[in-house]
Amino acid sequence: MGSRAQAGGIAYRRWRASAVALDPRAVAAAGQALLVWLPCITFTAHRFGPGRFSLTASLLLAAVWLICLRSAFSAVHPTLGAAVRCAAGTVTGFIGVSAVALWIPGMGMGFTTVFLLAISVFALTTIWEAISQRVVGKRRVLVVGTTSSAEAVADAISFEGDAPFTVVGAVDDEERDAKRLGSVAELMRVIDEQHPDLIVLTDGEGSTKAIDRLLSGPSGTFRVVGLAHFFDHAFGRVPLENLTPTWFMSIFHVWQRPYTRFAKRTFDVVCASIALLIAAPLMLVIAALVRLSAGPVIYRQTRVGEGGRRFTMYKFRTMRADAEEPGQAAWAAEDDPRVTRVGRVLRKLHLDELPQLWDVLKGDMSVVGPRPERPEFIPMLEEAIPFFTRRLLVKPGITGWAQLRRDYTSDTEGAAEKLSYDLWYLRHRTLTVDLAICAKTVSTLFQRPGR
Repeated sequence: MGSRAQAGGIAYRRWRASAVALDPRAVAAAGQALLVWLPCITFTAHRFGPGRFSLTASLLLAAVWLICLRSAFSAVHPTLGAAVRCAAGTVTGFIGVSAVALWIPGMGMGFTTVFLLAISVFALTTIWEAISQRVVGKRRVLVVGTTSSAEAVADAISFEGDAPFTVVGAVDDEERDAKRLGSVAELMRVIDEQHPDLIVLTDGEGSTKAIDRLLSGPSGTFRVVGLAHFFDHAFGRVPLENLTPTWFMSIFHVWQRPYTRFAKRTFDVVCASIALLIAAPLMLVIAALVRLSAGPVIYRQTRVGEGGRRFTMYKFRTMRADAEEPGQAAWAAEDDPRVTRVGRVLRKLHLDELPQLWDVLKGDMSVVGPRPERPEFIPMLEEAIPFFTRRLLVKPGITGWAQLRRDYTSDTEGAAEKLSYDLWYLRHRTLTVDLAICAKTVSTLFQRPGR
């Protein structure tokens, strides 16, 4: 009896060891494939009955969805979120499956059927991506450089909250503290002990030595990335303190995906026109409410747009008519006493921004872009924040990546933080990114109220 129990214990330990050895990412991919296949086999089994044909048809449909999903996951930046990537894959999958249904006789798949399949695939894959984040766990990051750089990365991960990374330590030739795991000469030993998924190289002589050792050593499962690219990938922002003028070459790189002015302008005009038609009755009600307090309904303010050109931005008035002394610009503050009762509600729901749709139609603004700044603040911000005016390379927007990632700011520190997100958008702007930002803006309107 004892020998049986001992043999059972050994078998259990072997099984557990083999389970632990499974690649978590392979488990996540397998789970996604299964969840895509389930609605497909449900449809084909109901349409054709159980059998070889229904199984073959379900595998074909699932393969189309999976190819589209994997393509979308490769094309869409991970910072935009799993829901956006799943949505992009679902839309392209919808087109692909519709083509399959059209060209293969006997499938009998109408628009409604494919649409229901798309909804099922989107819901299941989005839920699974959220679950698989826990299955895969946090990716282990090893920083090559000073321990202060490792602390900066760890602080950024902690600040973001839900970033799927954890810093295991630093490899450094100079500083010696608790986070230092060894010198650059001991890099391969540290890699063997820590099993990092990502190695982040900071600027400096240590990084050059590290590259030589990584190239001469055995290849592993880890990936190597620079500090700026890590922040870009992990947090959707650019570290200003490590930014150099050569970084802006990436905006004009030959591999940069084109987003033509025509495509951007078409997107702006279509979105602004539809939004104005839908919001017109509401804007009339808001105008009547704003008239209850003394002052004009529409507040006009000079802002700085693309290329430093000044333009007039329109908003529903939310403050008293005497909120500012002539020629004395002031940042709005949290719970600003100058805000009227109606204005407070409009600000919380961001409804005071609706007249800016006219700025978009005029061509002064875009639907998505950095927020336009007042010219009175530009000299101060340009002096305090490096590369601040680079955000003027594109049109300002009603909503934007920085507005989604961070709340309103009223100081240079907050402005610098938002600039790091604006520069990320400057580099990655595409139609997909603009659509994702618009979708996220709608979803966060009531989750994160304005001032």
